[in-house]
This record gives sequence, structure tokens and C-alpha cells, in this order.
Amino acid sequence: MAEKRWIPETLFDDFGFRMSYRADKVLYEQRTEHQHLVLFEHPFFGKMLMLDGATQVTARDEFIYQEMMAHVPLFAHGNAREVLIVGGGDCGIAEEVLKHRTVRRLTQVEIDAAVIAFAKEHFPEFTTPVFADKRFESVIEDGMKYVARTERRFDVIIVDSTDPQGPGKILFSQRFYAACKRCMTKGGVLVTQNGVPIFQPGELASSIAKFRRLFADGTCYVAAIPTYVGGHMAMGWATDDKRLRRTPAKILADRYRKAGSFPTKYWTPEVHVAAFAHPRFIAEVVAKAKPHR
Repeated sequence: MAEKRWIPETLFDDFGFRMSYRADKVLYEQRTEHQHLVLFEHPFFGKMLMLDGATQVTARDEFIYQEMMAHVPLFAHGNAREVLIVGGGDCGIAEEVLKHRTVRRLTQVEIDAAVIAFAKEHFPEFTTPVFADKRFESVIEDGMKYVARTERRFDVIIVDSTDPQGPGKILFSQRFYAACKRCMTKGGVLVTQNGVPIFQPGELASSIAKFRRLFADGTCYVAAIPTYVGGHMAMGWATDDKRLRRTPAKILADRYRKAGSFPTKYWTPEVHVAAFAHPRFIAEVVAKAKPHR
């Protein structure tokens, strides 16, 4: 019998640390113009997608990241009509965003058309309802170029990027965040994927410092996602309305009811509020993030 292949998570090689996943079956593997992509079946996590050695999606825990990236900014805002996702080619976050009745149009800008084609074939549970929704618009373009040039204005921008390497590096820059602010409505919210603070405190501090140069409120909120190794996952938060991240659970619950009380597996009004309460080591990173001058 052939030996099973083990696929490593290489994101933290610099720390001398790897996680490896047993691939019972490799479903798809390709090196596109922009990245190396592999999809495989794992005995516990189910279907897993990795890009450039970093786990992106697993069938077992995808709901945590997708719900928290979508529902926290949308319910905090309360009346988001125009939403932009930069990245997110698997359409998992898009599916969650479209559960909100206030949303009139969701635009998703993905740099790699191959990722969209791949997702349609291998993640139809996300893509089928999303592409069937008339409110959804798919744009194949560099996210940096899109936010710099578009005449559209968005109530919520969600940046579902890879880590700051390769084509994702620009999405962590001051120039990108400034371009996002340029195309946001008054009181709009920007949320970003900002890594695992125990391993990537510099990445988190750098982003928050850039937020604070541009916005009245720059911080993060957290969630625990098993396959994003390192415990807490940080989602960056930037807005000019300081009240939004302090929205009480009672108001969030009311907005949730008005949205139809659609099923969630992680997000609740109480979890939403608690996500902005940082463990001390993360709070210290956030507190020390000084605006870049």
C-alpha cells in the first residue's frame, strides 16, 4: 500500500514550527500564475484548501472565520447596503454577507480567475447560492487597483487576503488602506485578515498603526479557529465611527432578529461583543501600535 502523503503548513517555518495534515486523497493541485493551490481530504477536518503552504478553508471549521469576518462588521454597522470583499475567491464570506437583508449589492474583487473557477467546481456549497443571488457581482481584478480607481462607495469593506506575501503583500500597505478609505461611505467599516497574534504580532501592530493614521478608530477583534494555528486569529477593524465596536448585545440581537435570525454556528450577539475584549498579550500589541508618520 502506498504511503499517505502529508501536506505541511509552512507559514511558520521561520519559527522552526510546522503542522502537517494527512491527505487521504488529493482532490486538486495546481500552480497558477499567482499561487500554489492544493485541495485534499483530511480524516478529521474534511475537505481542506491550502494556498502557498497556508491553510485557507476546511470543512470542519470554515464557519468561524467566515461568520466573524462577515457578521461583526455588518451587524455593527446596522444598515450596510453596499459591501465590498477583496479576495475571498472561495465565496464563503460572500455567502454569509448575502444573508443580510440590508445588503443591496455585494461586489467581490478577486485577482485570480482560476480561484473562482476552482471554487465553483470544488466548493459549490458556497458558490452556487452566491452566484445565483442577483445582488452579487464578481470582478476579476487586482484589489489594490480596484479600490484606488473605483467611483463606487461602500458601507463595509472586507479584506479576505492571504498573509502578507506574494500578491497579498500590497493588501497590508498604507496605500491600500488609504484607497479603501477613499471609497468608503461616512461611518463605513473596514475589516481585514490580520493573522495570529502569538506568531505575528508585528503584522497586527503594523496594520493597526496604519489604521490609526487614517481612521478615528483602529483596533482588532479575535476568534479561535483551530486550523489557523496559534490560538487567536485577529481581524483588523477600522472606522471613523468609534461607537460601532461598542454596539451593545441587545441592539445586535435586535438587528439579528430583523435580519431573519438565520442560523449561525459561532457568531452570537454576546460573542460579537466579547470578541473586542483582548487577552492581555494582544491588548499590549494593540496599545503599542502607534500611527505611522
